[in-house]
Amino acid sequence: MALRFERFLGRRMFMTTTATPLIAADEFLRLYGDKSGVELVNGQIVRWPMPGGIHGKVCFKVSFLLGGFVETNKLGHVFGNDTFIRTRTNPDGCRGADLSFASFATLPADAVIPQGALTPPLELVVEVRSPSDSVRGLTEKAFEYLDAGVRVVLILDPNLQSAAVFRAEEFPQRFHNGDELTLPDVLPGFAAVVKKFFES
Repeated sequence: MALRFERFLGRRMFMTTTATPLIAADEFLRLYGDKSGVELVNGQIVRWPMPGGIHGKVCFKVSFLLGGFVETNKLGHVFGNDTFIRTRTNPDGCRGADLSFASFATLPADAVIPQGALTPPLELVVEVRSPSDSVRGLTEKAFEYLDAGVRVVLILDPNLQSAAVFRAEEFPQRFHNGDELTLPDVLPGFAAVVKKFFES
């Protein structure tokens, strides 16, 4: 008899699932590498509801503020739009980040960008909380990125208009609407008031 269970996997799960064989990252990318709204979590395929307009607006602001800073200063590569990142093996994981950044020191300017998933190390991953995201699930996702070799994970919450910055071996830093957000270890010189990410 199939085992039925429900669990948090980065976002609130609305469905009950049955125990299925684990899938490898390469097979997942072959089947779903060109799709959004799906991730590989602990060897299982997980589908998420589309996040909606507010999420898309904040993702654009992230690209404009952080991505623009990287491009203007020629610091590295910026990836958006749910680019897959390999986060673990055995069981495998591939997460779709809202934005990620690899410096030219990590991924040279003339490097061949992989067709499939990115493999850490990466300097920065940004996730924007969707209506279906739980705080617990996003926190687990942040540490999954860190364990994979991402240096800094930034989570933005449109509902609270707040930011949380995660680093390995440190407590998360919390920034609120009027606070200035800086990321000196991965984007030296960058500074923006948190509310800028949520303005219309």
